Amino acid sequence: MDHIAMRVNGAEVRVAVDPRTSLLDLLRETLHLTGTKKGCDQGACGACTVLADGERILSCLALAVQYAGREITTVEGLAGPDGPHPLQRAFIEHDGFQCGYCTPGHLCSAVAMAAEAARGVPSYVTTDLTADRIVLDRDEIRERMSGNLCRCGAHNGIVAAIAETYAAAQGEGA
Repeated sequence: MDHIAMRVNGAEVRVAVDPRTSLLDLLRETLHLTGTKKGCDQGACGACTVLADGERILSCLALAVQYAGREITTVEGLAGPDGPHPLQRAFIEHDGFQCGYCTPGHLCSAVAMAAEAARGVPSYVTTDLTADRIVLDRDEIRERMSGNLCRCGAHNGIVAAIAETYAAAQGEGA
């Protein structure tokens, strides 16, 4: 067993972990943060998406020991002192979930996706690669969120929630 330290949702954590343990299993089984879901366990569905130093990763494909010393944010860590994250509120308002299983992964992925766009990271559908800023229209959102699946078909509500939340941050309508 190796001992690793990391920050999870703002709290310092030190745990003994088998070097073969995935970050997902560490979060769920050891730290009891069950918001992050185990979907396919193969990196295909996005249900296990968490943030590592603000970047989205698939925690089912990540070994916990690889993230020693890093800042991990799960869906439980998105809320702030004033309550739920604005995107969490928008998911409720736009019915961006049905069974809710994929919702934590969508939320974490969308938070990182918006940060990527704000930094000017283009997607496959970004038309102007020289633009100073990338507008998160529905096509950009759909492309950037394509790694997160919703088997219930709540994609329209998910896209609407993301568009409303981040279009407002960009200072324009969705």
